[in-house]
Amino acid sequence: MQEAIILVGGKGTRLRPLTNHTPKPLLSVAGSSFIRHQIAKLMDAGVEHVVFATSYLASLFEQEFKDFSQDLEISYAVEEVPLGTGGAIRNAARLLRGGSADAPVLILNGDILSGLDLRAVLARHEDRDADVTLHLTRVPDPRAFGLVPTDGTGRVLSFLEKPKTAAECVTDQINAGCYVFSRSVLETIPADREVSVEQETFPQLVAQGRRVFGHTTEDYWRDLGTPLAFVHGSADLVTGKATSPLVEMPAEALIHPTAAVDPTARITGGSTIGPCAVIGPHVVVDRSIIGANVTVAEGAQIRESVVDHDSSIGSESFLREVVVGCHSHVGAQNELPAQLRLSCGIRIPAQGVRVSGTAAACPTVH
Repeated sequence: MQEAIILVGGKGTRLRPLTNHTPKPLLSVAGSSFIRHQIAKLMDAGVEHVVFATSYLASLFEQEFKDFSQDLEISYAVEEVPLGTGGAIRNAARLLRGGSADAPVLILNGDILSGLDLRAVLARHEDRDADVTLHLTRVPDPRAFGLVPTDGTGRVLSFLEKPKTAAECVTDQINAGCYVFSRSVLETIPADREVSVEQETFPQLVAQGRRVFGHTTEDYWRDLGTPLAFVHGSADLVTGKATSPLVEMPAEALIHPTAAVDPTARITGGSTIGPCAVIGPHVVVDRSIIGANVTVAEGAQIRESVVDHDSSIGSESFLREVVVGCHSHVGAQNELPAQLRLSCGIRIPAQGVRVSGTAAACPTVH
């Protein structure tokens, strides 16, 4: 039986307010929760049993999959106290069904959108008789990441902290958040304390001379941890730049059948329009995510933004790189600056926030 663990315990603080009420892997991406895209990919790779390593709002994962009827077993390992990435893996490993000591276990981070061929990395792991195989990807500027240099055979030489200078950038390879562990190696991770797999487990295995290899690819890769990366990842799935078994064919937009979109509106760039949303005349939605029951009034423009469920955007308002929390209202003719995040339930009056000035009369008596 091929098994996998998905790490989904994080609080997703960089995506607040979207994650105030929903764990990051359960947020909607290209019409489905992101975790369902990962599950579909694992099933395509022949995985028959998945363990979710949960912590934050853990019960919502069981609710998400309570009616899941496809041919896949799902188990839930709840982390009662913080265990770190390594500890979470070890805690989830106790629910694996078994198999030999050398049986491979796929492990995925719950916030990475990747085009990696999972069958290929499993085959590579077996061919090399590896203890651990890490998916590595190359990035143009590795200074924001820990580095993973390898030798000519692909064997990992070390795990380096984020470089501070160009001279310290000895490689452009970084950890891409997908691993294959031999079952026996999982059992060496301490089970009674917090452990970082990146800072403790992997360096220790290399120092011990264990067979730790990198599997470096040029496949699509994106960390969905920030709002802009989140909307871009969703758009890439819709347009086909990234692929998922749940997205049947590339398109300019993914519009739910129950949404009402005015014929004069333009929905572009891989945007998604959620259930029962109402998009008014002459609205522009570009590379954005519009949640369920959202209303967007005439002439509004929403670009590279997320509007969470049950919110409304007033006429002629302009949003770029903005996150609007659920049950919020943005009045008419607002012009919201990039990187703005509106908490859930916020109400902004007409012309309440503008980057440029207006010609409206001052309502105050002088």
